[in-house]
Amino acid sequence: MGEIAECAARTTAAGLLCGATVNLRVGPEAREKRRRAARSPKAGATLGPRSAHPLDSLSITPTLAGQGTFHLPSPGARGIFRALFTYRIMTLTEKLLSRASGKARVQPGDNAWVNVDVLMTHDVCGPGTIGVFKREFGADAKVWDRDKVVIIPDHYIFTADSLSNRNVDILRDFVREQGLKYFYDVIDDPNGHWKFDPTKGQLKQQYGKNFAGVCHTTLPWKGHTRPGEVLVGTDSHTCMAGAFNQFATGIGNTDAGFVLGTGKILLKVPETMRFFLEGQLSPGVMAKDVILHVIGDIGFDGATYRAMQWEGPGALALDMDDRMTITNMAIEAGGKNGIFPYDEKCGAYVRERVAENGTKANFEPVDVDREQSFVFDKTYDLAKLEPTVACHPDPGNRKLAREMTDVKLDRAYIGSCTGGKTSDFLAFARVVKGHSVKIHTFGVPATTKVVAELKAAQMDGKSVWSILENAGVQMTENASCAACLGGPQDTFGRMNEKALKCISATNRNFPGRMGHKESQVFLASPYTVAASALTGHVTDPREMLG
Repeated sequence: MGEIAECAARTTAAGLLCGATVNLRVGPEAREKRRRAARSPKAGATLGPRSAHPLDSLSITPTLAGQGTFHLPSPGARGIFRALFTYRIMTLTEKLLSRASGKARVQPGDNAWVNVDVLMTHDVCGPGTIGVFKREFGADAKVWDRDKVVIIPDHYIFTADSLSNRNVDILRDFVREQGLKYFYDVIDDPNGHWKFDPTKGQLKQQYGKNFAGVCHTTLPWKGHTRPGEVLVGTDSHTCMAGAFNQFATGIGNTDAGFVLGTGKILLKVPETMRFFLEGQLSPGVMAKDVILHVIGDIGFDGATYRAMQWEGPGALALDMDDRMTITNMAIEAGGKNGIFPYDEKCGAYVRERVAENGTKANFEPVDVDREQSFVFDKTYDLAKLEPTVACHPDPGNRKLAREMTDVKLDRAYIGSCTGGKTSDFLAFARVVKGHSVKIHTFGVPATTKVVAELKAAQMDGKSVWSILENAGVQMTENASCAACLGGPQDTFGRMNEKALKCISATNRNFPGRMGHKESQVFLASPYTVAASALTGHVTDPREMLG
């Protein structure tokens, strides 16, 4: 082992990986040790004439074969180098973090200073982030790059709560001070003050032309998600942007304040879990069922500080909305991030939106390599999945919808970054069209674009918006997070009474998440939420879809 250790010290992995010719010789101390051992053999040992040691004098030009195998001219040398210089193929997350940190390669457990491409914050965490930035960098400090900061008020917006309204004003003041380009304000006046007017009610529009809606859905719509980049945001569901082949994760106010000043963040490289999807989804089954099934399989802490990498023909068959639904809920399994491989479907989506919004157009995706190292690797057949529900009190408490018909409900809710996209409402409308809901049902589009699309889209000669309203769904034009995370008492759709049970297309169901701490939330797909709204109890949507 002394010879091996000395040779290892004399050889650099960098030289090997670059394909350089490496000259290896055993040092004089190691040779002398070997000669002493030869003069004093252990009992029972038989020594013949000394042959050349495989590392005594060796010139090699290594080439890669599979995972870390080097072609060397001697069996002894090959064994040693397999042990010493195993070449570890990087996963998608590792590739992104190595590139962003300027390192040739990284591996799980490494700490790396990473250059950030986009920082997003909103009305809940933005004021705190701004406070940290000014405290640490000075009252007159400027952000590291005005074009890389995106500020989106979306959480506690349509409420009469004065402190919530003030948070939006704090964001506006900061944007004006810094000259920031990407601010999707509730009002049009850059010097004005936001104040929600409860006398106008919750259903009709109370926002200006620049307002967008939920941050995670706004980011791709407005051209801020690009393959190959690093995006961080002061919200745990920032991981949704991983659908676009980028590293995206939520961070706290302190880290975000540091990013504002430097454009850098210190990250530990996570281990990667692979979820290999095969087959196709059956009628009545949606992407939400996929992620609920997986979280139920591994547990709501089963991916703690790990990357959730989605691969396989089933994964690439999903459209971008479906991929966003899945990566959005990586955090519900404790994941650091979720990520999909790049394909032309992703590229076309991104190119269209960066062109539409005039945002940065160039990007460089990372590709999947065949031989990667995973801490977990499992194949799922999409054709075998059924409508799934995550029951109170956590997203990992999984049951099949068809097994829960005895669970009576008080209300239904469709909305949020997870379940408030246009495709989610279209699926919901297919189920409720021509019927009436039996329980209080709330619809909150994720963005103002979704509002416009639902009013323009037609089913059987009627707008989807009118189909939903005619079915008894309370639809609001005020796109926001709304009751997904509770909010002030007057938040649209909030559960203010104890013991209420709500089936929801949102992403989180811990006690108190949507209001009263004694209320219960059941997470499901838009199909399942719609079917359950029509019956008043948890219902398998396949019964309605035929």
